[in-house]
Amino acid sequence: MPEIIVKEVRSRAELREFIYLPAKIHKGEANWLPPLYSDEWHLFDKKKNRSYSYSDAEFFLAWKDNKPVGRIMTLINHRYNEIKKEKNGRFSFMECYNDREVFHALITKAEEWLRNRGMVKIVGPMGFSDKDPQGFQIEGFEYPFLFTAPTNSPYMPAMLEAEGYTKEIDLVNYNMPVPDKDPPIYLKAYERYSRNSNITISEFKSKKELKPVIIPVLELMNSTFVDIYGYVPLNDAEKVELAKRYLPILDPAFIKVAQTKNELVGFIVALPDMTTGIIEARGKLFPFGLFKILRSMKKSTKLMMMLGGIKEEYRGKGIDVMMGMKLLDSARKQNKTILDSHLIMEENPKMRAEYERMNGKIVKRFRIFQKSLV
Repeated sequence: MPEIIVKEVRSRAELREFIYLPAKIHKGEANWLPPLYSDEWHLFDKKKNRSYSYSDAEFFLAWKDNKPVGRIMTLINHRYNEIKKEKNGRFSFMECYNDREVFHALITKAEEWLRNRGMVKIVGPMGFSDKDPQGFQIEGFEYPFLFTAPTNSPYMPAMLEAEGYTKEIDLVNYNMPVPDKDPPIYLKAYERYSRNSNITISEFKSKKELKPVIIPVLELMNSTFVDIYGYVPLNDAEKVELAKRYLPILDPAFIKVAQTKNELVGFIVALPDMTTGIIEARGKLFPFGLFKILRSMKKSTKLMMMLGGIKEEYRGKGIDVMMGMKLLDSARKQNKTILDSHLIMEENPKMRAEYERMNGKIVKRFRIFQKSLV
């Protein structure tokens, strides 16, 4: 039987194998969604990605018959552990062929690496924060993959459970039909809140108009996302970097900001689905990939919720209704028929109730697993 060797990625050539291995594993799957490779090269660059400044991480490749057959990333997010007072390690970006021995070798290496660094628990799949794909998909494989979520095969969570892993937290994904007209109950609420509020909802027609609010939105995100599982606050440099990277693909029509006279108190950021374009571009932006992605976003009838938050002292004042109604209006104007919720924590009844009230249906479920290392 061929020996399986798991070793650290040390050269640029090995990093290339690590980054492009999922495409080899999923070769022949017409609907498999590749990552954006420009983002991957940045993500796994320890000199450019600022997340490594507060995290220890290692990349591993599994080799069999002198060919790469699996990969895994291990990491310790010291910033998150300090905030939460935990000693948890993580594994992420795991891929392998349907081979239990390869899977076992990879996850065992991750456990050993974390245990040797004093970690008492391993969770995952989970990257640096909730901005990275998290969990294994466990339900809803009949629906298209999401560019914001994991794209694993169904055998991966089954093999992880065989290694003694159990549920840490589930995340659910809703699809909600965009109503042809404003539901009466929300229209009445919108009119009432609008009359009695000193809050205005700002909308944008251009990226030039949008640009000044991006950093304030990210600053508000830091405070409103504090209780979201896995979220790590951005420092100033990370805010600037994130704004610079994503401004080119943002559609101003689908960003709404709530403001008082003196401050920004709420925001919604949505994005037309780009899944088809990424598949057509095979994950590459150049030479023609970006054009294919932008074209697919214009044609898509699905709108993806990306971010949303309201300052704590302003919650319960109808800001969510006011921003949501504006967003639905913009969606109808651009012929969007489905609103995708992105991933919502299973234990977030308030947000889940909003989607279910609007006839939203769970179409996918993702699970972050855990295992004790002591």
